[in-house]
Amino acid sequence: MSSRRKFLTDCGVLAGSAGFSYLALGRHDWAEITKKSKKSSGLTLRFKPYELHLKHVFTLASGSRSTTPVMLTELEFDNIVGYGEASMPPYLGENYETATSFLSKVDLTRFESPFLMEDILAYVDKLVPGNYAAKASVDIALHDLVGKLMKQPWYKIWGLNPDRTPNTSFTIGIDKPEVVKAKVREAAPYRILKVKLGQGNDKEMIEAVRSETDKPICVDINQGWTDRKMALEMSYWLKDQGVVFIEQPMSKTSSEDTAWLTQNSPLPIIADEAFQTISDFSKVQGVYSGINIKLMKCGGLRSAYIMIKMARALGMKVMIGCMTETSCAVTAAAQLSPLVDWADLDGNLLIDNDIFTGVTINDGKIILPDRPGIGIIKNKT
Repeated sequence: MSSRRKFLTDCGVLAGSAGFSYLALGRHDWAEITKKSKKSSGLTLRFKPYELHLKHVFTLASGSRSTTPVMLTELEFDNIVGYGEASMPPYLGENYETATSFLSKVDLTRFESPFLMEDILAYVDKLVPGNYAAKASVDIALHDLVGKLMKQPWYKIWGLNPDRTPNTSFTIGIDKPEVVKAKVREAAPYRILKVKLGQGNDKEMIEAVRSETDKPICVDINQGWTDRKMALEMSYWLKDQGVVFIEQPMSKTSSEDTAWLTQNSPLPIIADEAFQTISDFSKVQGVYSGINIKLMKCGGLRSAYIMIKMARALGMKVMIGCMTETSCAVTAAAQLSPLVDWADLDGNLLIDNDIFTGVTINDGKIILPDRPGIGIIKNKT
C-alpha cells in the first residue's frame, strides 16, 4: 500500500473512531433527556449581525483592519438558549450576506431533539459547500444548548482535565517600534507573546519586543515570506531570540518549499492558512510540524475535536487558535484546550465591545468556567 493511500485510510478509520467516541459520551443521559423532550416545540434558530471593534488597528502581512464582522446565533429548545458566533475576517471569504444566505437555509425543525447532534451537524455541513464560519455558529450554539440541557460544561463531557489548559499567547500586530513596545507592556499579564511578522521589518519587530521582555515568543508570518533560504536563515535567528515556533511562514500553495523548511528549521513550522478542514490533512502531513485549528475555519467544535485526534495519531503538534471573536467563540474553543500543545485564544481580549463573559486568564493560563454548555454568560446590553 502506498504511503499516501495508507495515510488516507488511517485518517478515515481515525475519523470514524473519533466520531464514535465523541457521540458515545453521555449516551445514557442523552437518551433519557431526549425521551422526556419529545413533546417539545422543537429547535429554533435565530441570528443577527454584530460588528467587533478592535482596541488597536490590527496589522499583519496581508493588511490592516480595525473591525471584524460577526454573526451571532441563538438556538432555543424548551426555553433554553444556546449561543454561537461566526467571525468573518476578510481572508475567510465570508460576510454578512453569505452568512445570512446560509443561515436562512438552515431548517432544524425537522429534528425532534438537539441530542441528535450527529444528524444535525451532518445536515448543516452538507447543506451547501464552504461557509465554515456560518456552520461553526450553528455548531457552537448546538454544543452550548446540549451542554446546558445536560447541565455540564463540554470539557467535562469530553472527560478533560481543566488543570491541563495551556497558557494563551497574546498577539502583537505589526506596527512601529514605539507602538509595539507599548503593546508588549500592555501584555504584561501573559506568559507568551504571538508576534505578527512578514512585512519586511521582522527583525525590527522582534528587537522592539525584546527591548521590553524576555518572555517566550511565537511568530506568525501569515504567508509573508517568499524565499525559503531567507526563511531558514530567519528561523535560526528567531530561535536565538527565544522564539518557540513559526506559524505559516510561506504561501499555503508553496508545499515543496515549506516541506524543505520544516525539514531544516530548528523551530517547528505550524500550518494555519494551509490547514482549514479535515480534508486538508493530506496536504499538510509531512509538510508542516503541526496545525493551527480554528473553529471558524473547520466548522465548529465537533470537527475540531476529531481533527485533534487525527493530528495526534499522525504525530503532529496541535495549536488551538481563534479569529477576532467575542468570548462566545473563544470560550467554546477553550473547552478543547487541555488537548493541545499551544493556545492562541486572545481574540476576545483584542476588542472593546464583548457582549459575553466566559473564559478567563490567570497569570497567562486559561481558566475554564465551571458553567454548563460552552460556559458563557450573555452580558446585559
